[in-house]
Amino acid sequence: MSLPGIVAASPSKEGERKLSFYLAMEEYLARNSSESDLFFMWQVEPSVIFGRNQVAENEVNLDYCKQHKIKVYRRKSGGGCVYADKDNLMLSFITSEQNVGFAFNRFVNMVLLILRKLGISATGTTHNDIMIGDRKVCGTACYHLGKKSIVHSTMLYDTNMDHMLNAITPSKEKLQKKGIESVRQRITLLKEYTPKTLDEIKALIRETLCDGELVLSEDDVNSILKYNNNLWQ
Repeated sequence: MSLPGIVAASPSKEGERKLSFYLAMEEYLARNSSESDLFFMWQVEPSVIFGRNQVAENEVNLDYCKQHKIKVYRRKSGGGCVYADKDNLMLSFITSEQNVGFAFNRFVNMVLLILRKLGISATGTTHNDIMIGDRKVCGTACYHLGKKSIVHSTMLYDTNMDHMLNAITPSKEKLQKKGIESVRQRITLLKEYTPKTLDEIKALIRETLCDGELVLSEDDVNSILKYNNNLWQ
């Protein structure tokens, strides 16, 4: 049974798109859609995305990213630096709930519902992370735009662990300070707790959370592409 009032959004023709397209899509929908609640999922080529208040050189190993053709983007929400690739699932929730704390809480509870349906015991933290035991499987960030709140998240189904550990580590000194093993011990992968494939989990999320669909027109997509170029390039 899907939750009432949440509409799934998707472009009319989905293809290979940059992470910046989906960030622009969030903003476009927040500014132009009359729907109270919108939700969509996306996957991208290897990318690093860092928060609005972070300095790229302090958070991203730019040389490593260039060497391994990992794209680097800044988002408008706060929070930390994350690595994403096609084995991660990116989630976006756009809501008319203007209280950011309430928006966070709704989103976290939505994800916890999905994990419970998968038979996985998980909890949310005061930092709006989602934990399985003492390991993080999903991190979130949120910001307010006009009359809408935008919550987005990276769910770790699987990932290129070498890229994750090195792309967001700016120096050998910081790598030694944090330690690769300590980073591995703080995160976990969803595939370790369920036999379901990522596509099956995407289908479960859609049927559980959404009771309608908004398919963006070609004009919408073209507007997002222009918006994308204006905002993120």
